[in-house]
Formats: sequence, C-alpha cells, structure tokens
Amino acid sequence: DPNYESGEILISRERGQRRIAVNINIRNRDVASVVADLEEAISQNIVLPPGYSIEFGGDFENLERAKKRLAIALPIALGLIFILLWQAVGKISDAMSIFFTIPLASIGGVLGLEFAGLPFSISAAIGFIALFGIAVLNGLVMVNSFHAKDASLPTILNIFRGSSSRVRPVLMTAAVASMGFLPMILASGAGAEVQRPLAIVVVSGLITSTLLTLVVVPSIFVLRRKWRKNANA
Repeated sequence: DPNYESGEILISRERGQRRIAVNINIRNRDVASVVADLEEAISQNIVLPPGYSIEFGGDFENLERAKKRLAIALPIALGLIFILLWQAVGKISDAMSIFFTIPLASIGGVLGLEFAGLPFSISAAIGFIALFGIAVLNGLVMVNSFHAKDASLPTILNIFRGSSSRVRPVLMTAAVASMGFLPMILASGAGAEVQRPLAIVVVSGLITSTLLTLVVVPSIFVLRRKWRKNANA
C-alpha cells in the first residue's frame, strides 16, 4: 500500500551532487561584507559533514567575476590615458605632471564614499575610471596654457598667468560634469544602489581634483623649472 510522507518537492543537482539554494535579500549593506559575516559565522558555529560544502553565488559571484575583470581593465585604462597624454604633450615629464591629477582626484572619491557611508563597489570603480578621464582633461587644459608663454616674463609669472587664464575652463568642465551626475546622487528608487556610488565618486573627486589641480600642477611646473636651472648651473 502507498504511504504519504513529507519531503522535498524538487531535488536540484549540480555537478552530480544534490544542491539546496537559500535566497536572501540584502538592504542597506553591501554584498561583500554580508558574505564575510556569513563565512565567519559558519566557520565558528557550523561543522559540515563529509561531502557537504557551502558556496555563495548570485550577486556575490558576479561581484567576484567583476573584480577580476576590473583588475585587468583598470591598469589598461590608466596605461592608455598615459600614452594618449604623452602623444598630446610630447614630453614624458609633462605627461607625468598631468598624470599626477589622478591621485588628486582619487582623494575626493575615497572621501566621498567614506562620508556617504558607502562601500567600494564595481559601480564606484567605474566612477573612478570616469573621474580619472575628466581630471586628466582638466590637467591637460592647464598644462597647455603653460607653453603659451611670453619670453620677456619670468617662468613663474608665465605659469601663474597661464593657470589664471584656465580657471574658468577647468571650473566649467567640473561644474558641467557634476551637475550631470547630481540626479544620480539624489536617486532613491530602483537602481539607486548602483547609481549613487558612481555619481558620488565622480562629483566628490572632481571637487578635490579641480581645487588641487589649480594649485598643485602649477607648483609642480615651477619646481621642475627650478630643478632644471639648478642642474644646468
């Protein structure tokens, strides 16, 4: 005679083994930190029998894949930026001076994420790449003004006049980009968790890079000219 017992409706299998999926939704936290807490709790409280294992998939698996791709894409992007700068200005020293705007922009991006209480994510990393491009463009605009110099004036005065003449273009570039990302910062609907980190990185990074570029890049050129004079003396 048939007997009725409670049991699994569906038994899933993967790679020849039975699999049970546990789905969770995360709010107000990032996936990586939640998985780290789960792994710590599992290691301290659960002893798995032989043949059993726990794997984290879904968004966490996609995040790990994206990190590996980003580890390749970011150095390539920075290398291409430097090569294009070198071709644009014609000198490695000038390209290095402009390339220095990238860490200046990174300062603002990191502080923006920290102030907003957001973790580093793939969308934030994409924001950093976009930020580097805008920061380098501002640095290029600044450096090009230094080469349009008056031979009758001292070097320091030429650099000061060149940087002063490029204040408006640099501020305009940063302002236009910041205003474009402002709606993404204020977003609160679906997809806001992806948009906000990217926009915060770009806007906060542009604030610091713009202010520091107007001061640091001209200072680097002044120090370079002094060093050359001392070396030739």
